Amino acid sequence: MRKPILVVLSFIIFLTACGQSTPAAPPLPTQLIPTNTPPIPTSTQPPTPLPSNTFIPTSTSIPNPMTIESMRAGTYPGSDIVIVEELDKGSNYRRYYAYYLSEGLKIYALLTVPDGEMPEGGWPAIVFNHGYIPSNVYRTTERYINYVDRIAEAGYIVFRIDYRGHDASEGEATGAYGSPGYTVDVLNAVASLKRFPEANPDKIGMWGHSMGGYLTLRAMVISQDVKVGVIWAGVVASYPDMLYNWRRRISVTPSPSSRGVGWRSLWIESYGTPEDNPTFWDSVSATAYLGDLSGPLQLHHGTADEDVPLAFSIRLAEQARAVGKIADLYTYEGDNHNISNYFTTAMDRTIEFFDLYLK
Repeated sequence: MRKPILVVLSFIIFLTACGQSTPAAPPLPTQLIPTNTPPIPTSTQPPTPLPSNTFIPTSTSIPNPMTIESMRAGTYPGSDIVIVEELDKGSNYRRYYAYYLSEGLKIYALLTVPDGEMPEGGWPAIVFNHGYIPSNVYRTTERYINYVDRIAEAGYIVFRIDYRGHDASEGEATGAYGSPGYTVDVLNAVASLKRFPEANPDKIGMWGHSMGGYLTLRAMVISQDVKVGVIWAGVVASYPDMLYNWRRRISVTPSPSSRGVGWRSLWIESYGTPEDNPTFWDSVSATAYLGDLSGPLQLHHGTADEDVPLAFSIRLAEQARAVGKIADLYTYEGDNHNISNYFTTAMDRTIEFFDLYLK
């Protein structure tokens, strides 16, 4: 009989979103972490168990659709992007309410297209992955307005997708960390952009914040179609790090996937802890596949982020560099999860990075 394993299950809710204002950046310096900076050490030991939560691993052979290899074996054809409505124009770009198909579901999105003469081959394009917003309050045209605006003004198609179950998108909002659905939606968004007549299929990048950073990193080790990625305050740690070293200090509205039994308890019951079965926990962690990154990374993180540990971004940068990948990391002293105080500086760096690799 297997020895019971006691585990603390702090059902941590995935991430508040963001970015509704763009205050001017104060004149304090930000830091580009050099390549030889060691990662911040964090505990790899499980927290002290509570007697009320006992989980016994039942099997290590149950297939899990969240493994990177399982997701690579999937097909993500996307579809034509269907324009539903033209919205008010931006300063130098058009705005549309549109949808595409992902596993037969209509996934709605905000689509921007630059004005002016289209370059040969089409406009460079960015799939924009927003952070956690409760699906019942999410709206396609709200939040991240200034983020989208800055990238669109710089001459990019921006495809800010809603994920399944958000606003009018069909399907169930199951969360990103224990279900492949949102990642599937992101990969189908890339395929749909490749079919869009005004987009250059060879110049597609990705931007992600918080949970959207997690989706961006996964997409970049699953598909080679994403040529460059920028991640702000991303949940970019390995699953063991997420299990043991992610303790939020604020309270937010639970997501559907965090009610009841979530991925933490189910996976520990089925596969054992990371100490018992490291092979499984590596198999679902994008960080175990960084040698296959599809393009350069740029990471941004505030040092006072109370939602996602700064150590996650530092460790990812060092791990990616260790396998010969480009991973620039900027930290912002005293700034928060949304990098609100240094928004302009961080966005300037974001656009310069996209320009370098997509234009």
